[in-house]
Amino acid sequence: MNAVDHKAARPANAGQWFLVGLGLACAGLLLVLPLALIFARALEGGWAALVANLGADFTLHAIGLTLLATAITVPVNLVFGILLAWCVTHYDFRGRRLLTTLVDIPYATSPVVAGLCYLVVYGLEGTLGKWLYGHGVQVVFAWPGIVLVTIFVTAPYVARILIPLMQSQGSDEEMAALTLGASGWQVFRRVTLPNIRWALLYGVVVTNARAVGEFGAVSVVSGTIMNQTLTLPLLVEQLNNDYKTAAAFSAAALLACMAMVTLVVKNVMEWRQRRRERAPLPGPERPVAAATGGTA
Repeated sequence: MNAVDHKAARPANAGQWFLVGLGLACAGLLLVLPLALIFARALEGGWAALVANLGADFTLHAIGLTLLATAITVPVNLVFGILLAWCVTHYDFRGRRLLTTLVDIPYATSPVVAGLCYLVVYGLEGTLGKWLYGHGVQVVFAWPGIVLVTIFVTAPYVARILIPLMQSQGSDEEMAALTLGASGWQVFRRVTLPNIRWALLYGVVVTNARAVGEFGAVSVVSGTIMNQTLTLPLLVEQLNNDYKTAAAFSAAALLACMAMVTLVVKNVMEWRQRRRERAPLPGPERPVAAATGGTA
């Protein structure tokens, strides 16, 4: 955006400045003020009390369980999203529209309903749950159930971000690279992946944020057992119900810090991408040439 466009985009009169101020005030009341109150309440007892609350056994266990669920959920949805987006955008087959509709099920289904469905299927009341339990595998009221429902509620994010982008880009560059002798893996790694990497990063950020903060589905299948199946969001509610307000706000502050770190990483990556886009290319290099090891 040049200087003229930037100047033209600024508010031109008092009415526009009022709308900008109103938007900033709403953002402050709805977003900034609650975060500030969380940190203020968490620090009421001082840094020593905050460290003690975060170092408690139940908090450390909740942190570990949350990170475990996120560490499994994000790679699974990353691979699933890429494969689904590739399949939908590069092939025309019977049932393609149905497949894209099924991806939206987690959007349309309440997380509590999803958790209840998993409870029915994998619980002792279900045939599959009885069979698994008979073979020493416990899904519900244990970490596998938490991971499964977290994967379910976050499944659409990567795919739904990649599909419109890959449809708009088309497959001309991939076909050209294949024609020039590139293998399928070379086409993906040197042509497709560079074209979608920033959208992929955004999908990972959104998936990570949702996985860390998921509450509804996890609360159904976890059983909310202290030091066993409590993730950080569940721990906040449990501590608040037990009138341990300081510990609850300490855990909430940690969740808020995770969210802000995620946003900072996303913004830094976007800033680096904008710098690369503004930098002049040394020559007429194209992803197709990179894939084939020569020039297109």
